[in-house]
Order: sequence, then structure tokens, then C-alpha cells
Amino acid sequence: MSLSKKQVKFLKKKSHTVDPIFQIGKQGITDQILAELHDAIEKRELIKVSVLQNSAMTNKEIATFIEDNSDIKVIDSIGRVLVLYKSSSYENNRLISDKVRGVD
Repeated sequence: MSLSKKQVKFLKKKSHTVDPIFQIGKQGITDQILAELHDAIEKRELIKVSVLQNSAMTNKEIATFIEDNSDIKVIDSIGRVLVLYKSSSYENNRLISDKVRGVD
């Protein structure tokens, strides 16, 4: 999934109103957390994840792990928060991705 600059900009703007729904702490990111992220993003398409200060991993390491082990795209990293996006597999959950396709 490759996104244009306009699409990324649109998603960043949309993310301003989204609150983080996950926290990654001391354990870092695991396959179990990744599976939970995948389930949540299927329903919402755009989510934020907080990286706690006691996390054993940096934002960059977490972002790399997510992108290497799933089809979730890391849109932005703001401080200790990651913005994640994936078009939903379920047509009735594609509220954001339909608009993203229309941006370009």
C-alpha cells in the first residue's frame, strides 16, 4: 500500500481528533499486541498508539516492527505517539479509506 503525499497529509489532519487507544510499555511490541492493533485498525482504519517512557523500544523500532510484520502503515510519529493507518477489509468500516482514495 503506497500513499501519496496528499493522502498522508489528509490522514495526518484526520488524526488530530483521534485519541490514543493503545499503550506500548516496558515489554515493547509483541506479536500479541500487533494482533490486537490489527483487530482495532480493522474497525477504525486510523488509530494512535502511545509509547510509554518505560518502553524498551524506541518509536522508530516499534514503527519498523509494525510495518515489517503487518500491512499497517505508520503515518506519523509525534513525540511518543504513533499514528497508524490501514484500509479495512470490511466494506462497512471503510469510512476513512474511501475518502483517502478520493484525495488523489
